[in-house]
Amino acid sequence: MPRIAVWEKKIAWIVSSILGVAIVITAYLTLWDSPLLDEYILLAVVVTIFPPAVLDYIDYRWKRSIDENLPDLFRSIVQAQQTGMTLAQALEEASKRSYGPLSKELEKMAVQISWGMPFEQAFRGLGERVDTVLMQRTVPLVTGTSLSGGRVERIFEPLGKFIQSTLMLDKECRAQMRPYVAIIYVAFYVFLLTVVLLFRSLFLQMGELPISGAAFLESEVMVRIFFHLSVSQAFFNGLIAGKMGEGTTSAGLKHCVILLTSGYLVFKFLL
Repeated sequence: MPRIAVWEKKIAWIVSSILGVAIVITAYLTLWDSPLLDEYILLAVVVTIFPPAVLDYIDYRWKRSIDENLPDLFRSIVQAQQTGMTLAQALEEASKRSYGPLSKELEKMAVQISWGMPFEQAFRGLGERVDTVLMQRTVPLVTGTSLSGGRVERIFEPLGKFIQSTLMLDKECRAQMRPYVAIIYVAFYVFLLTVVLLFRSLFLQMGELPISGAAFLESEVMVRIFFHLSVSQAFFNGLIAGKMGEGTTSAGLKHCVILLTSGYLVFKFLL
Protein backbone atom coordinates (compact mmCIF):
# COMPACT_ATOMS: atom_id res chain seq x y z
CA MET A 1 0.00 0.00 0.00
CA PRO A 2 1.71 3.26 -1.09
CA ARG A 3 2.14 6.37 1.01
CA ILE A 4 0.23 9.40 -0.23
CA ALA A 5 2.26 12.57 0.19
CA VAL A 6 0.72 15.93 1.07
CA TRP A 7 1.72 17.41 -2.30
CA GLU A 8 -0.06 14.56 -4.08
CA LYS A 9 -3.26 15.39 -2.21
CA LYS A 10 -2.90 19.06 -3.12
CA ILE A 11 -2.37 18.23 -6.80
CA ALA A 12 -5.42 15.94 -6.73
CA TRP A 13 -7.52 18.76 -5.25
CA ILE A 14 -6.26 21.28 -7.80
CA VAL A 15 -6.76 19.04 -10.84
CA SER A 16 -10.16 17.74 -9.74
CA SER A 17 -11.32 21.27 -8.85
CA ILE A 18 -10.29 22.55 -12.29
CA LEU A 19 -12.18 19.69 -13.95
CA GLY A 20 -15.22 20.36 -11.77
CA VAL A 21 -15.23 24.08 -12.58
CA ALA A 22 -14.81 23.30 -16.30
CA ILE A 23 -17.83 20.96 -16.19
CA VAL A 24 -19.94 23.60 -14.41
CA ILE A 25 -19.00 26.36 -16.86
CA THR A 26 -19.67 24.11 -19.85
CA ALA A 27 -23.01 23.06 -18.41
CA TYR A 28 -24.11 26.65 -17.80
CA LEU A 29 -23.12 27.69 -21.30
CA THR A 30 -24.82 24.81 -23.10
CA LEU A 31 -27.59 23.58 -20.79
CA TRP A 32 -28.87 26.70 -19.05
CA ASP A 33 -32.58 25.95 -19.58
CA SER A 34 -32.24 22.18 -19.63
CA PRO A 35 -33.16 19.89 -16.70
CA LEU A 36 -29.82 18.14 -17.34
CA LEU A 37 -28.04 21.14 -15.79
CA ASP A 38 -28.50 19.74 -12.28
CA GLU A 39 -27.05 16.40 -13.32
CA TYR A 40 -23.92 18.01 -14.72
CA ILE A 41 -23.46 20.11 -11.60
CA LEU A 42 -23.74 16.94 -9.52
CA LEU A 43 -21.20 15.29 -11.83
CA ALA A 44 -18.87 18.25 -11.24
CA VAL A 45 -19.17 17.82 -7.47
CA VAL A 46 -18.44 14.07 -7.66
CA VAL A 47 -15.50 14.63 -10.03
CA THR A 48 -14.11 17.24 -7.62
CA ILE A 49 -14.24 15.16 -4.45
CA PHE A 50 -13.74 11.61 -5.77
CA PRO A 51 -9.92 11.66 -6.37
CA PRO A 52 -9.15 13.34 -3.00
CA ALA A 53 -11.51 10.88 -1.30
CA VAL A 54 -9.63 7.91 -2.76
CA LEU A 55 -6.22 9.33 -1.85
CA ASP A 56 -7.37 10.21 1.67
CA TYR A 57 -8.66 6.67 2.20
CA ILE A 58 -5.40 5.12 0.93
CA ASP A 59 -3.37 7.42 3.19
CA TYR A 60 -5.61 6.59 6.15
CA ARG A 61 -5.10 2.85 5.59
CA TRP A 62 -1.33 3.38 5.27
CA LYS A 63 -1.09 5.31 8.53
CA ARG A 64 -3.36 2.84 10.26
CA SER A 65 -1.11 -0.03 9.19
CA ILE A 66 1.94 1.87 10.51
CA ASP A 67 0.37 2.39 13.94
CA GLU A 68 -0.81 -1.22 14.19
CA ASN A 69 2.72 -2.51 13.55
CA LEU A 70 4.44 -0.26 16.09
CA PRO A 71 3.77 -2.53 19.13
CA ASP A 72 5.23 -5.53 17.27
CA LEU A 73 8.27 -3.47 16.30
CA PHE A 74 8.96 -2.31 19.86
CA ARG A 75 8.42 -5.85 21.15
CA SER A 76 10.98 -7.16 18.66
CA ILE A 77 13.49 -4.51 19.70
CA VAL A 78 13.07 -5.42 23.37
CA GLN A 79 13.48 -9.15 22.62
CA ALA A 80 16.59 -8.50 20.53
CA GLN A 81 18.18 -6.39 23.25
CA GLN A 82 17.46 -9.07 25.83
CA THR A 83 19.71 -11.38 23.81
CA GLY A 84 22.60 -8.92 24.21
CA MET A 85 22.29 -6.85 21.02
CA THR A 86 22.91 -3.14 21.02
CA LEU A 87 20.12 -0.76 20.05
CA ALA A 88 21.58 -0.30 16.55
CA GLN A 89 21.84 -4.07 16.08
CA ALA A 90 18.30 -4.57 17.38
CA LEU A 91 16.97 -2.01 14.91
CA GLU A 92 18.90 -3.60 12.06
CA GLU A 93 17.53 -7.02 13.00
CA ALA A 94 14.00 -5.64 13.28
CA SER A 95 14.26 -4.04 9.85
CA LYS A 96 14.64 -7.50 8.31
CA ARG A 97 11.18 -8.55 9.48
CA SER A 98 7.83 -7.70 7.95
CA TYR A 99 5.96 -4.81 9.53
CA GLY A 100 3.87 -3.79 6.56
CA PRO A 101 4.69 -0.33 5.19
CA LEU A 102 6.82 0.34 8.28
CA SER A 103 9.49 -2.10 7.04
CA LYS A 104 10.79 0.23 4.29
CA GLU A 105 11.07 3.12 6.73
CA LEU A 106 12.97 0.91 9.18
CA GLU A 107 15.40 -0.11 6.46
CA LYS A 108 16.12 3.57 5.74
CA MET A 109 16.66 4.20 9.43
CA ALA A 110 18.98 1.19 9.83
CA VAL A 111 21.07 2.33 6.84
CA GLN A 112 21.33 5.86 8.24
CA ILE A 113 22.55 4.54 11.60
CA SER A 114 25.06 2.23 9.87
CA TRP A 115 26.46 5.30 8.07
CA GLY A 116 27.10 7.00 11.37
CA MET A 117 23.98 9.11 11.85
CA PRO A 118 23.05 9.50 15.55
CA PHE A 119 20.15 7.38 16.71
CA GLU A 120 18.14 10.42 17.82
CA GLN A 121 18.39 12.08 14.40
CA ALA A 122 17.56 8.86 12.54
CA PHE A 123 14.56 8.16 14.77
CA ARG A 124 13.37 11.76 14.39
CA GLY A 125 13.63 11.34 10.62
CA LEU A 126 11.54 8.17 10.87
CA GLY A 127 8.87 10.12 12.73
CA GLU A 128 8.86 12.86 10.10
CA ARG A 129 8.49 10.39 7.24
CA VAL A 130 5.75 8.38 8.91
CA ASP A 131 3.97 11.36 10.53
CA THR A 132 1.18 9.56 12.36
CA VAL A 133 -0.31 10.77 15.64
CA LEU A 134 1.19 7.89 17.63
CA MET A 135 4.62 8.42 16.10
CA GLN A 136 4.43 12.11 16.95
CA ARG A 137 3.87 11.10 20.57
CA THR A 138 6.53 8.40 20.53
CA VAL A 139 9.45 10.28 18.96
CA PRO A 140 9.86 12.96 21.68
CA LEU A 141 9.79 10.33 24.43
CA VAL A 142 12.43 8.11 22.81
CA THR A 143 14.75 10.89 21.65
CA GLY A 144 14.36 12.78 24.92
CA THR A 145 15.30 9.69 26.92
CA SER A 146 18.31 9.06 24.68
CA LEU A 147 19.57 12.66 24.84
CA SER A 148 19.19 12.81 28.62
CA GLY A 149 21.42 9.78 29.05
CA GLY A 150 18.69 7.33 30.05
CA ARG A 151 18.52 3.72 28.99
CA VAL A 152 16.48 3.88 25.81
CA GLU A 153 15.89 0.13 25.68
CA ARG A 154 13.75 0.34 28.81
CA ILE A 155 11.26 2.73 27.23
CA PHE A 156 10.28 0.56 24.27
CA GLU A 157 8.31 -2.02 26.28
CA PRO A 158 6.00 0.48 28.06
CA LEU A 159 5.67 2.43 24.81
CA GLY A 160 4.53 -0.69 23.00
CA LYS A 161 1.93 -1.36 25.71
CA PHE A 162 0.77 2.27 25.57
CA ILE A 163 0.35 2.15 21.79
CA GLN A 164 -1.44 -1.19 21.99
CA SER A 165 -3.90 0.13 24.56
CA THR A 166 -4.39 3.32 22.51
CA LEU A 167 -5.18 1.28 19.39
CA MET A 168 -7.63 -0.89 21.31
CA LEU A 169 -9.36 2.18 22.71
CA ASP A 170 -9.55 3.75 19.27
CA LYS A 171 -10.97 0.53 17.85
CA GLU A 172 -13.62 0.43 20.57
CA CYS A 173 -14.53 4.08 19.91
CA ARG A 174 -14.91 3.43 16.17
CA ALA A 175 -17.02 0.35 16.90
CA GLN A 176 -19.28 2.41 19.15
CA MET A 177 -19.63 5.14 16.54
CA ARG A 178 -20.35 2.72 13.68
CA PRO A 179 -24.10 2.47 14.51
CA TYR A 180 -24.39 6.26 14.34
CA VAL A 181 -22.76 6.27 10.91
CA ALA A 182 -25.24 3.61 9.88
CA ILE A 183 -28.07 5.80 11.17
CA ILE A 184 -26.92 8.58 8.83
CA TYR A 185 -27.11 6.20 5.87
CA VAL A 186 -30.49 4.82 6.96
CA ALA A 187 -31.91 8.32 7.44
CA PHE A 188 -30.81 9.35 3.96
CA TYR A 189 -32.25 6.24 2.30
CA VAL A 190 -35.50 6.68 4.25
CA PHE A 191 -35.65 10.20 2.86
CA LEU A 192 -35.18 8.85 -0.68
CA LEU A 193 -37.82 6.17 -0.12
CA THR A 194 -40.26 8.77 1.18
CA VAL A 195 -39.68 10.95 -1.89
CA VAL A 196 -40.20 7.98 -4.24
CA LEU A 197 -43.42 6.94 -2.50
CA LEU A 198 -44.64 10.54 -2.50
CA PHE A 199 -44.18 10.98 -6.22
CA ARG A 200 -45.36 7.48 -7.13
CA SER A 201 -48.63 7.98 -5.23
CA LEU A 202 -49.54 11.65 -4.93
CA PHE A 203 -48.18 13.12 -8.15
CA LEU A 204 -49.09 10.06 -10.19
CA GLN A 205 -52.71 10.55 -9.16
CA MET A 206 -52.49 14.27 -9.92
CA GLY A 207 -51.32 13.42 -13.45
CA GLU A 208 -54.59 11.61 -14.08
CA LEU A 209 -56.66 14.73 -13.34
CA PRO A 210 -58.03 16.96 -16.18
CA ILE A 211 -55.30 19.52 -15.41
CA SER A 212 -52.62 16.92 -16.02
CA GLY A 213 -50.37 19.32 -17.93
CA ALA A 214 -50.14 21.76 -15.04
CA ALA A 215 -49.77 18.89 -12.60
CA PHE A 216 -46.95 17.41 -14.66
CA LEU A 217 -45.20 20.77 -14.74
CA GLU A 218 -45.61 21.09 -11.00
CA SER A 219 -44.24 17.59 -10.48
CA GLU A 220 -41.11 18.43 -12.48
CA VAL A 221 -40.52 21.46 -10.30
CA MET A 222 -41.00 19.37 -7.16
CA VAL A 223 -38.64 16.68 -8.42
CA ARG A 224 -35.98 19.32 -8.99
CA ILE A 225 -36.50 20.77 -5.51
CA PHE A 226 -36.26 17.37 -3.84
CA PHE A 227 -33.21 16.53 -5.96
CA HIS A 228 -31.47 19.65 -4.64
CA LEU A 229 -32.44 18.67 -1.10
CA SER A 230 -31.04 15.17 -1.57
CA VAL A 231 -27.74 16.51 -2.92
CA SER A 232 -27.24 18.91 -0.01
CA GLN A 233 -28.28 16.25 2.50
CA ALA A 234 -25.97 13.64 0.96
CA PHE A 235 -22.97 15.99 0.96
CA PHE A 236 -23.27 17.26 4.53
CA ASN A 237 -24.36 13.89 5.94
CA GLY A 238 -21.29 12.34 4.33
CA LEU A 239 -18.99 14.85 6.02
CA ILE A 240 -20.68 14.23 9.37
CA ALA A 241 -20.34 10.46 8.90
CA GLY A 242 -16.59 10.85 8.30
CA LYS A 243 -16.17 13.05 11.36
CA MET A 244 -18.10 10.64 13.56
CA GLY A 245 -16.62 7.44 12.17
CA GLU A 246 -12.95 8.32 11.69
CA GLY A 247 -12.53 11.67 13.42
CA THR A 248 -11.79 13.81 10.35
CA THR A 249 -14.03 15.68 7.95
CA SER A 250 -11.90 14.67 4.98
CA ALA A 251 -12.69 11.03 5.76
CA GLY A 252 -16.31 11.85 4.98
CA LEU A 253 -15.58 12.51 1.31
CA LYS A 254 -15.97 8.82 0.46
CA HIS A 255 -19.34 8.82 2.22
CA CYS A 256 -20.31 11.89 0.19
CA VAL A 257 -19.51 10.09 -3.06
CA ILE A 258 -21.55 7.03 -2.04
CA LEU A 259 -24.58 9.04 -0.91
CA LEU A 260 -24.50 11.42 -3.88
CA THR A 261 -24.26 8.55 -6.35
CA SER A 262 -27.03 6.53 -4.75
CA GLY A 263 -29.29 9.60 -4.55
CA TYR A 264 -28.72 10.39 -8.22
CA LEU A 265 -29.49 6.81 -9.27
CA VAL A 266 -32.76 6.87 -7.34
CA PHE A 267 -33.91 10.13 -8.93
CA LYS A 268 -32.69 9.05 -12.37
CA PHE A 269 -34.36 5.65 -12.57
CA LEU A 270 -37.23 5.74 -10.07
CA LEU A 271 -38.68 9.23 -10.63
